[in-house]
Amino acid sequence: MDDVTGSIGVPSAPASNSPEDLRRFSERLRERYEAHPDDKKIAMAYARSLRARELTDQAAAVLQNVAIKNPRDRDVLAAYGKALADAGRLQEARNTLENADSPDDPNWSVVSTRGSIADQMGEHEQAQALYETALKIAPGEPSVLSNLGLSYALSHDLRHAEQVLREAAASPRADMRVRQNLALVLALQGKFAEAEQVSQRDLSPQQARDNVASIRQMISQNNGWRDIQAAATRGKAQRVGLDETR
Repeated sequence: MDDVTGSIGVPSAPASNSPEDLRRFSERLRERYEAHPDDKKIAMAYARSLRARELTDQAAAVLQNVAIKNPRDRDVLAAYGKALADAGRLQEARNTLENADSPDDPNWSVVSTRGSIADQMGEHEQAQALYETALKIAPGEPSVLSNLGLSYALSHDLRHAEQVLREAAASPRADMRVRQNLALVLALQGKFAEAEQVSQRDLSPQQARDNVASIRQMISQNNGWRDIQAAATRGKAQRVGLDETR
């Protein structure tokens, strides 16, 4: 029997984060969602599972229905805005997340996601101001520091980017994406050996070499900076998790 929580029953977690276990977990949630489409807890759990599988359009569609039924629920609006951002619907995401946030009780994760959207829209100074605001709410949060570091990189301020990403990577809460973002910025500065060392904390030696080699190739190409910007955007540390409460 599934480990469940809630009055109707929501599976608490997949057996592992493997693609197959995530799929099975998501399918169980889909069945419960279809049986109880008005249950907010089930709908949000199902949408989180879809985001974890990068099924962004489906997650946004589920959360749109929840938001229509709960138009003033900040948790719902926050989740919906993040799903819209995942799906590349940036202006819609921006508008939704502004409604999800409150100056009296700001949510650091919502503020950070607003910064990520600003970065993707080329508004790096605004993005950095939002990350700084998020860090005042959640000092030292590695995912926010990582996003701030990438924002500096997108602004061609690699020295500052490295400084911030080193701080992020030093946190015991830092995940693989944070460390790979540091490796990216190190490689952009020609510090290839150190970039490989950082990458090897999560990848095999061959994978780390291949990772750095791909960055070197991007640097050498005429459209290299555009590719680097795309890589940095993919590396934004949103940390979609199945236990996400933000």
